[in-house]
Amino acid sequence: MAKRDYYEVLGISKTATEDEIKKAYRSLAKKYHPDVSKDPNATEKFKEIQEAYEVISDVNKRAQYDQFGHEAPNLGGGAGFGGFGSFDDIINQMFGNFGGQRSRSASSARAGADLRTTITISFEEAAFGTEKAVNVTKYDTCETCNGLGAESKADIQACPRCHGTGKITTTQSTLFGAFQTQTTCPNCQGTGKIIKNKCKTCGGEGRVRKTSKINVKIPSGIEEGQGLRLSGYGEAGYNGGINGDLYIYVKVKPHEIFIRDGLDIIMEMPITFSQAALGADIEVPTIYGDVIFKVPSGTQTGTKFRLANKGIKNSRSGRLGHQYIICNIITPTKLTNEQKEIFKQLSKTAEATDSVFDKIKKFFSKK
Repeated sequence: MAKRDYYEVLGISKTATEDEIKKAYRSLAKKYHPDVSKDPNATEKFKEIQEAYEVISDVNKRAQYDQFGHEAPNLGGGAGFGGFGSFDDIINQMFGNFGGQRSRSASSARAGADLRTTITISFEEAAFGTEKAVNVTKYDTCETCNGLGAESKADIQACPRCHGTGKITTTQSTLFGAFQTQTTCPNCQGTGKIIKNKCKTCGGEGRVRKTSKINVKIPSGIEEGQGLRLSGYGEAGYNGGINGDLYIYVKVKPHEIFIRDGLDIIMEMPITFSQAALGADIEVPTIYGDVIFKVPSGTQTGTKFRLANKGIKNSRSGRLGHQYIICNIITPTKLTNEQKEIFKQLSKTAEATDSVFDKIKKFFSKK
């Protein structure tokens, strides 16, 4: 039986790009691989697909095929499965493993790990911003060899066993053709290189574990649980890869008298009976220092007053909060005889208070 046109087999045009060829092959390989397909002719179809892909995916073989067709020399047709193994091997070797992550060899550049730490600051430091030194223990690039892992560049050679690929390929013949599997090179542990004289500081790792002091700028207005990201301050990368990032999470110590509500500050302010009744100028603490506030006469307990622009400023938006004071009238527990007499006299003239109690009495008398 005459062989079908390879482009027809893959379902692509003669002008197909490399990506289009791979995409077509992946789709057909998933459909007709004997491990997964229920098609009775899956084996033959897959061999045909594999043979077509081997030729069309190779620039030189494709050029010969375009000129001479199946009669072109050195096409290597009929090579069975052409060097790929199981269904998973095909997908992994060409397109990375399932889940969207591509497989990486140990010799490729890899980013360093991200790190996380927590810092505790005071209420005022969160309000105004501050700068703190944080000690972080991590892997840093070896300063002796600058990450090479060797005493010099001349001491780094390609692994003779895997020829610098970090992988060992093994071919196995089966009834369906030749299968190839790849394993990590045991000679170089997948790095693809051999170091003749390793760096004495890092022992060939290219990284050393040490504790570094990092100065962190805390912006004003930061809140409990918020995080800061310091790009490049995580662990050093591998084989020239970029450093990871450092994430710093903030804890804020509670204040003795202030409670935070976003950018606003709330506090309870104790005042006396006389201050509430007659009014008074009182000294109120704020994060900016003490201020004088005039309590109006007749203030009731629980009354809330606002001190404008005495709250917390957000460094990003520039918005400034307010401070709210909640007046809390303090009932005296120890009175002199003279004070007791004054309160007795006041109780006789407390018409407003009596009128309130009269209303309450009338309400319950109707029940």
